[in-house]
Amino acid sequence: MHATSTTFPQNAARAMADASLQKAMARTKPMFPARRAAAVAALPEFEALRETGKQIKNHTLANLDFYLETFAANVERAGGHVHWCSDADEARAAVLKICQDAGARTVTKGKSMISEELGINKHLEAHGIAPVETDLGEYILQLRDEPPSHIIAPAFHLNREDWEASFRKSHTDLPADRVFHERRDILTEARTRLREKFLAADVGITGANFLIAETGSSVIVTNEGNGDLTQTLPRVHIALASIEKMVPTLEDCTSLLRLLARSATGQDFSVYTTFSTGKRRPDDLDGPDAYHVILLDNGRSAMIGTEFQDMLRCIRCAACLNHCPVYGTVGGHSYGWVYSGPMGSVLTPGLIGVDQAGHLPNASTFCGKCESVCPVKIPLPKMMRHWREREFERHLSPATARAGLRLWRWFALRPQAYRLATRAAAWAMARLSRKKGRFADLPFAGGWTDGRDLPAPEGETFFTRYAREQRAGRA
Repeated sequence: MHATSTTFPQNAARAMADASLQKAMARTKPMFPARRAAAVAALPEFEALRETGKQIKNHTLANLDFYLETFAANVERAGGHVHWCSDADEARAAVLKICQDAGARTVTKGKSMISEELGINKHLEAHGIAPVETDLGEYILQLRDEPPSHIIAPAFHLNREDWEASFRKSHTDLPADRVFHERRDILTEARTRLREKFLAADVGITGANFLIAETGSSVIVTNEGNGDLTQTLPRVHIALASIEKMVPTLEDCTSLLRLLARSATGQDFSVYTTFSTGKRRPDDLDGPDAYHVILLDNGRSAMIGTEFQDMLRCIRCAACLNHCPVYGTVGGHSYGWVYSGPMGSVLTPGLIGVDQAGHLPNASTFCGKCESVCPVKIPLPKMMRHWREREFERHLSPATARAGLRLWRWFALRPQAYRLATRAAAWAMARLSRKKGRFADLPFAGGWTDGRDLPAPEGETFFTRYAREQRAGRA
């Protein structure tokens, strides 16, 4: 997927001016937080479970080489194959070879952010193989030639009228005057179209929410059942997964599953939670004749042992996106690559470089909500600050921003000068705005006043008022 993270400010401006997107965001963004809050309230041990999840992932990352090797051995013991891929090129080549060896003409796909990271659809199409997205949200996006805008709800940015218009445009063999009375009609039409694809597919590609070292299993979590059809009907099943999806045991996996659905959709458990282990055995009623796991690094191992290692605990629940005021305003496409919201603001610079994604760690109010709802307690604001430091050290941030930070540092190291300057500034601004009490325009504050007024100080600083209140015995 081509990254446009370097133009985040322009992307965000377009998003805020997009009436259709703003309508969709206003309708859907309150939904997930409310459901999560209800699910968490119904599970008294949720906070203890968060700590358990954090420790499971920390232990796995500390011993990742051992668990990867254990996983690979158990996959092969079950008749499967593991493909170790250091980057996207190797992973694309491995997927293509598997498909070509199987003589594949049609490939069905479950929802997979790794497949977006690899750009696997376009790669297969370029070699004469037709990929078909089977997740309902991903299916509509494939018709529209758009990337997903959300980890768990890929078509989060669309309204019902967008769905109907796209179906009419793409399904031209159906009556043009057909009426979509309710959402179920959209689902029925998609299901009818996809059924023949499921039956015709030679290869099925899924992602993996977790990989279990103890059994060599891959786990997918869905609410539609398309993932099961994708991995059981075709002759070949390919599971795409990045190396940090590993967990040691089945018990560890079930602990994380208790966190995942509650944090993502507010469900106790997703409708379908499917464990796949190896190829079809002689007495199995269904399943693939061949099972392949693509293990992708693509920059993850370079994060281990750094201040960004905690990011690899992420279980892709999207809770941070669902609670982020920035994401809730500009949507996922503004971030310019596969991963959006707070987790994307940390992960994307790690995978494609801070020179390509330096705007993203700055796209935060630092309200801390993302960390407070993360099911595995990832310190996202802290890591965004680390990326800002990297950006500053490499002189990638604007010269004006660096100059402003240097000025701030000078004052911060000289408390008396800081207090004198802030008292003078507060006094002057209070008198300049005596009539209106706010500024519609202010030098060096255009980033704020271009979109809203700046309230004026009342004439004294916090330190001055605090000292006064303390003297009066009220502090």
